[in-house]
Amino acid sequence: MQYELAESGTSSSSQQPRGLRVSLVALLIAMLLATLDNLILGAAMPTIVGELDGLDHLSWVVTAYALATAAATPIWGKLGDMYGRKVVFLAAIGVFLLGSALAGASQTMEQLIAFRAVQGLGAGGLMVGAFAIIGDIVPGRERGKYQGMMSAVMGLAMVAGPLAGGLITDHLGWRWCFYINLPLGGVAICMVIAVLRLPKKRAQARIDYLGPILLAASISSLVLMTTWGGGQYSWGSVQILGLGALVLVGGVLFVLVERRAAEPVLPLAVFRNSNFSLITAVGFLLGFVQLGALTFLPLFLQTVQGASATNSGFLLFPVFGSMMVVNVIAGRVTTQTGKYKIFLVVGQRLVCLGPFLLAQMDTGTSRVTSGVFMAVLGLGMGLLMQSVMLVALESVEKKDLGVASSTATLSRTIGGSIGVAIMGALFTRQVQDSMAGRGPELSSAAGENMRLDAASLSRLPQDIRSAYESAVASGTHQAFLLGAAAALVAFAASCFVREVPLRGAEEQENSAAAPRGDQARVDEK
Repeated sequence: MQYELAESGTSSSSQQPRGLRVSLVALLIAMLLATLDNLILGAAMPTIVGELDGLDHLSWVVTAYALATAAATPIWGKLGDMYGRKVVFLAAIGVFLLGSALAGASQTMEQLIAFRAVQGLGAGGLMVGAFAIIGDIVPGRERGKYQGMMSAVMGLAMVAGPLAGGLITDHLGWRWCFYINLPLGGVAICMVIAVLRLPKKRAQARIDYLGPILLAASISSLVLMTTWGGGQYSWGSVQILGLGALVLVGGVLFVLVERRAAEPVLPLAVFRNSNFSLITAVGFLLGFVQLGALTFLPLFLQTVQGASATNSGFLLFPVFGSMMVVNVIAGRVTTQTGKYKIFLVVGQRLVCLGPFLLAQMDTGTSRVTSGVFMAVLGLGMGLLMQSVMLVALESVEKKDLGVASSTATLSRTIGGSIGVAIMGALFTRQVQDSMAGRGPELSSAAGENMRLDAASLSRLPQDIRSAYESAVASGTHQAFLLGAAAALVAFAASCFVREVPLRGAEEQENSAAAPRGDQARVDEK
């Protein structure tokens, strides 16, 4: 089956590079929509809560989006494999933009939560569709370069997102945090329709409806269990135990259904490839470490080091800056050499070292020192992010690229959700224990001020502020140590990943060795 990119229906070789670039820009815009949404919204949440009067439901604005994204991710991937990636990708953008428009028009917190879920349903297909389309239109040998460039731009977006959210909220109003998606999404849709040329598909098999329902129920129960456990409900409560039972029952039934389905949403056969199974586990643990670290680093910077919310975004630049640099370098080296195992192993070692160094931070740690520690973590994440996706895409047949992309994205999403939940429970318990050891008066005062920003904390009495800063440092110490332990397990798994030739490598080598006259005839064909 031939995949081509052209403009206005043409397929000349001279126009293909331009079509490729324009298509990649469109994919990048769509990926940015999913990446920036939560980052921009974070800065607007206090304003939204104040206007819609929904403090009790604040967490559900994020949870509803995360649940819908996690549940929809594998479904979008499979639909792209069955019916063509272009039409499914456009549908995902459309659903995301619909949710954005409705969320911006929300009049109550309940409406906002419901429309955020609609947004999440569309977001589940943006990242998956983009990576799967890259797998279609870019040979494996070239894929690292383009994935590195796209990951680098997304890293920059992670730094700019919180700042953009604050500016939009202050000058345009919080509703534009959602409305801003509409023109960006419209540009992406027009570019995809005009430039991207992919074969149309039509699956003859019946859609596996029961599989997605069971998968969504199991994933939702897992995310809710880790979100609520140890916080809203105790781990031994009926609610948490019931959710755990749903996870197990739903998972077992899903496996049974997928083994018999004519066109399963997640073909279990892909896990027979040891590389795919191992890299899925590595992706899960990478999400565990990455999202956990990026959640607690701003908390440390603001509470212990006294940075403002805006400044804490700038102070995270060592993470994202180093990530951007190594993404570009690793992508180009992979393209030139076809080697990627070295980046996987080295990146995993740095991801083990990064959280361990961060766990050593305390109230006396300078911003320069914490910046160096964050840069180590960023270097590791930059090497790993594209390596994980690259190995996943190279471990399956071309017809299953959507499944591979969605599984890799889903594993990292679930890992991140579980990581934040477990680290959060560990952090909270450590802070409470640390304050309790300093006496009931300090513990009570801290309990009343745990959600204060750096400016408000600075107005507290010195003894209370110092005690709370030490407690938070102790809590982040425990959270980062857990992240280091998870990274160590991922490192063990990555050592068993086999390096196989990338798709397109043999063709490139043959082309390079061919005489110029022969190569010219090949180009003409």
